[in-house]
Amino acid sequence: VQLQASGGGFVQAGGSLRLSCTDSRRTSSNNGIGWFRQAPGKEREFVARIGWNGGLPSYAESVKGRFTISRDRAKNTVYLEMKSLKPEDTAVYYCAAALSAYGGSESSTYRYWGQGTQVTVSS
Repeated sequence: VQLQASGGGFVQAGGSLRLSCTDSRRTSSNNGIGWFRQAPGKEREFVARIGWNGGLPSYAESVKGRFTISRDRAKNTVYLEMKSLKPEDTAVYYCAAALSAYGGSESSTYRYWGQGTQVTVSS
């Protein structure tokens, strides 16, 4: 599994971004995919995850209602649509392939990690 996260950037508060996580080797089709983020000086935290078939999406409370995770199996890509962004959403965002078909909110349930993409939200 080789994951590549992209789509980060600089946006003003209230703006939107869409992150993509692509598996270039096409070997994670049976794995859940999760998004995590890490802000400077803070520990990595769970953001969202989705099952192997695009089912059972789940979100951290801090992003619920603002972020949407989706999966395009034909493109081997998982998206994270982020709306109503806040300065506290500023972080490096990572995608990861789970050990199982769905994954969880703990980073230990993920095995393969992408390189991260920076999201900066200005106030």
